[in-house]
Amino acid sequence: MVSLFQALMLILNVVWFIMIAHIVMSWLISFNVLNTRQPMVGQVWYGLNRVLKPIYAPIRRFLPQTPGIDFAPLVAFIALILLQSALLRNQELFAGY
Repeated sequence: MVSLFQALMLILNVVWFIMIAHIVMSWLISFNVLNTRQPMVGQVWYGLNRVLKPIYAPIRRFLPQTPGIDFAPLVAFIALILLQSALLRNQELFAGY
């Protein structure tokens, strides 16, 4: 079962890095440092959006509409950190099997 714990932590770490890349890229696009009309930037941006849409969509349904600010990445990021913390605190449960 240790491998299950390691696999879950690996998946959460990969999602964490993808979310960080998405958040930083959204800031760079907002401040006109990056332009989504450039082919490479557009492909990376739309790829990140497609990967993270299943995570953000349920959160966006429950959050109120705020013009100009999307809180779904923040809520998802906090939930991801809490989930990682919960897994680390209960790591011994995976080793017991």
